[in-house]
Amino acid sequence: MNAVFPSGISVGLLGRNGAGKSTLLKLIAGSADPTSGHVITNGRISFPVGFAGSFHPDMTGAQNTRFVARIYGADTSALIDYVADFADLDIHFHLPFRTYSAGMKSRLAFGVSMGLKFDTYLIDEITAVGDARFKQKSQQIFMDRLTTAGAVFVSHSNGMLRELCTAGAVIEGGKLTYFDDVNDAIAHYKYSTAK
Repeated sequence: MNAVFPSGISVGLLGRNGAGKSTLLKLIAGSADPTSGHVITNGRISFPVGFAGSFHPDMTGAQNTRFVARIYGADTSALIDYVADFADLDIHFHLPFRTYSAGMKSRLAFGVSMGLKFDTYLIDEITAVGDARFKQKSQQIFMDRLTTAGAVFVSHSNGMLRELCTAGAVIEGGKLTYFDDVNDAIAHYKYSTAK
């Protein structure tokens, strides 16, 4: 696969289950290695927000947040305060990550990612997690980040893709097709899945 994702653009990534969307996000983030070829990035790239493997299971949410802050050279106290407030995990923030439900893991990951400034955010269905209030809060903070950054955004919600992305890409049969207009990507995906 050869693809270029322009900086500062939000790209909606579409494809059937198992097509490779989450794997592509891991490759872009550097948390997985390609079997051949190279992934070249510029700017600060987030880890895949929906990827629970970003955190150590025996460390608490707070300890994981502190660790990530150190990796990215961020103010640890400021990031811990931000994530504790944003993720709204209460006492669970100070319990081991392995005790978290899937939703709690996603809330922590999203909070850490939004608490750090990246040039490109990698989002894997994360804003669908939580109650209506958390969904609204997540979407608002993500929209705020997109005023100064780009994203590669995986979602099965065409409405969300239209709202959050300007461009789109479709993975099918091991190939990626890039579209400058997210509506063209959605139309192509709908056509290809209707066959």
